[in-house]
This record gives sequence, C-alpha cells and structure tokens, in this order.
Amino acid sequence: MRTLLLALLITAAPVAAQDNALPKPASTPSSAPQIIEPLVSSVDGLPISALPPQRLPAKGCAAFLWTRTPSMALVAMATTDPASLRLTIDGKVTDLPISAQNGIGGLGYSQITEYRGKGTTATLQIVVKTDASMPKSGSISDATLRIDRAGRASVVIPVAGAIGCA
Repeated sequence: MRTLLLALLITAAPVAAQDNALPKPASTPSSAPQIIEPLVSSVDGLPISALPPQRLPAKGCAAFLWTRTPSMALVAMATTDPASLRLTIDGKVTDLPISAQNGIGGLGYSQITEYRGKGTTATLQIVVKTDASMPKSGSISDATLRIDRAGRASVVIPVAGAIGCA
C-alpha cells in the first residue's frame, strides 16, 4: 500500500508543479483577443508555429483553424471584426489585415480571403457549414491556408476548424 501511495505521489508531483506554473488568466476582459506567445517553434516542419488557445472576440466571429496534419495544431485564427488573420511566423504572433475577398462563405467569411502585411500574404480558402439551430457557430471541414513570404518558398497547409460568434 505504501508503495502504491508513493508511486501516485511521484507521478502526480510533476503535474501539480505544471499546474502551478501555468499563467493566471487576466482579471479584466479585453475587447480584442489576447496575444499569447506561441507554444512550439514549428508545426510538422512547416514555417509556422502553433497558437496557444485563443479567446472569442467581444464582437464579430472568429474562425479557429487547426492543421489537418498529424499534429492537429491550432495555427490560425481569422476574425471578422476587425477582419484579420492571426498566425505565428518565425516565432512571432502576427495579425495580418484583410486585403481582398471573393465569394460568399457564411458567417461573415468569404470563400477566398487574402490577408497581407509586413512582407507576408496569407490566402485562406474555406467552405463554411452552418446549422440554422445554432446561428452563432459554424464548421470548416475543408480549407487551405497558403502563406507567401518575400524571398521564401510558399507553403500550402490543409486546415479545418470551427467558427464562433459573439
């Protein structure tokens, strides 16, 4: 019995230490999603990093996009108000403003949306599925995120996601 209790204590101690090391959430709500440093430096060998959990904005909608690769990492968040795309490139969280859009996707999103800033262009092509019984949400089962950077190779990432609206 003592051995079992000791084993439980030894295996639970690192978890308890990690729980105490986690940052505490901010006590004052913000109208803009909080920028949190990325968790990992690269996702599946791609030139982007995973985003940590993101908050739903105070107004508009947010599309949370995960890779359709083995890691299933959260790599981007597209918001409608303001219309921008958040992703992590070279270890830095970047918000790219919308520069062009084409087609109707649903919940304030277009089928093809281009975001541009600081030498980076990201093109998000999505199919939004909605359900009339849940008007403030949607899903994205088929999408691609293309990232073009000056002087670097382009990358196309298969993504899927969920949309939530305030």
